[in-house]
Amino acid sequence: MNNVLLETEQFISQIPSLCDSAKKKDIAIGVAPSYLSLALVEKNKGDMLIYSQEVRAEEKGAYTGDISIPMVKDFHIDGSLVGHSERRQYHNETNLECNKKIKALIANDLSCIYCVGETLEEFEANKANQVILEQIKDGLMDLTSVDMQKVVIAYEPVWSIGTGKSASKEIAETMCKYIRDLISDMFGKDVSNNIKILYGGSVKPNNIHDYMLEEDIDGALVGGASLKADSFSQLIENI
Repeated sequence: MNNVLLETEQFISQIPSLCDSAKKKDIAIGVAPSYLSLALVEKNKGDMLIYSQEVRAEEKGAYTGDISIPMVKDFHIDGSLVGHSERRQYHNETNLECNKKIKALIANDLSCIYCVGETLEEFEANKANQVILEQIKDGLMDLTSVDMQKVVIAYEPVWSIGTGKSASKEIAETMCKYIRDLISDMFGKDVSNNIKILYGGSVKPNNIHDYMLEEDIDGALVGGASLKADSFSQLIENI
């Protein structure tokens, strides 16, 4: 819940240079702005991917304040985040609700970035693997291998989001490899080899390079460090 329209205008003025820098490094970049900024960003997106932060699975109905997939499709976006830890924490979003949203996005020919991760309490109790197992198994339930072409997984340990306490590259790699193995068990080696797995959690310009060196980390889902064009540019530069 950041960036009013004036701040968004300042950001989009730098999109051409951000896209040029990303193209030189052969990396894909994107943003997930607030609903109120979607139209403005989409008109000026260049080669950027545009994602909604959240959608409701139902197409329409008496759900005051919620946003449907047909509504965000009007902005020609690429997809939506699903299951972000803050949605799980503050809106009690469950794995099965995430599953409904993922299926609805795919049915609308949109992609999703499915977020999974454990809390500090779960991490310290050595329950991280069990939590991730349930999130992956339930969230991706009944999807096909073809469906999985529309899915990106983002591992975000809740204890490292917005705390400045980032998971070590070793922890991040171990968990991303675990996720890839789970995908292999569910959908086969081809799917697990091709799926993109991101790390998120206090990713900054000064640590993104180390994360990106790890074998099973294909990208980053960045919070605060992505809000301004200057730090976004530094993220690209340091990959």
